[in-house]
Amino acid sequence: MLLPLYDNNPRHRIPFQYVTAGLIAACAAVFLWQASLDPRRAEEAVYALGAIPAVVFGERTLPPDLAWIPAEATLVTSMFLHGGWMHLIGNMLYLWILGDNVEDAMGHVRFLVFYLVCGVAAVLAHMLIDTGSTVPLVGASGAISGVIGAYLLLHPKANINVLIWVFVFVRIVPVPAWIALAFWIGLQFVNAAADPGTGGGVAWWAHIGGAAAGMVLVPFFKHRDVPLLAGIGGPWGRRRGDPKILLRRPRRRPVKRPWR
Repeated sequence: MLLPLYDNNPRHRIPFQYVTAGLIAACAAVFLWQASLDPRRAEEAVYALGAIPAVVFGERTLPPDLAWIPAEATLVTSMFLHGGWMHLIGNMLYLWILGDNVEDAMGHVRFLVFYLVCGVAAVLAHMLIDTGSTVPLVGASGAISGVIGAYLLLHPKANINVLIWVFVFVRIVPVPAWIALAFWIGLQFVNAAADPGTGGGVAWWAHIGGAAAGMVLVPFFKHRDVPLLAGIGGPWGRRRGDPKILLRRPRRRPVKRPWR
């Protein structure tokens, strides 16, 4: 088992990640509300607030008692619902580890808009695979995949401390972000190819769509002086205004020796 725990990547602009913490608090509050409902009412909430492809694309309609909000609004509300404690904790762990640095690179308001846009893009990517599906999509993983894609381009050389657990072998190992996150994205493609349908309850194409949206959008949402591919070198890894370093061949000079 591979489980990210924390990263070694300090923030430079913001003292606290208000939006990241607020999104985590909102998802936790909504889940506690879900947990407080009786099973029948909780299922109704998932169908009313989750994103159902057939309903969003107008192929089906919900019963009047489940049409709580317009179908298009479920593209957003579905991001704050979760299917269980492990679903919630796993998503929030990734958001807590990576979200603060992406928020730091964008600022509070831009990061919130970026997160929501990536989430909507992820939901649409999932829906386009089967527009007639009547299975509701819930979870923040699509939006968080956008954060993963952005972090991969912003901080590829940052270390993410990963818990490796194989039987009795347990160790925390620092792994460069470009390895850990690129591996995660590649795994989504492998899983989507292995099961192009419902994915056993996992929306693999939502993960892929969210990550792609994050990578495409991060240049437009980050502050202008924040570099992409920091630490890689070349023009992409240099901040605007940083001096260019010219490498010159050292000149040989004769060594002065004292008279003997």
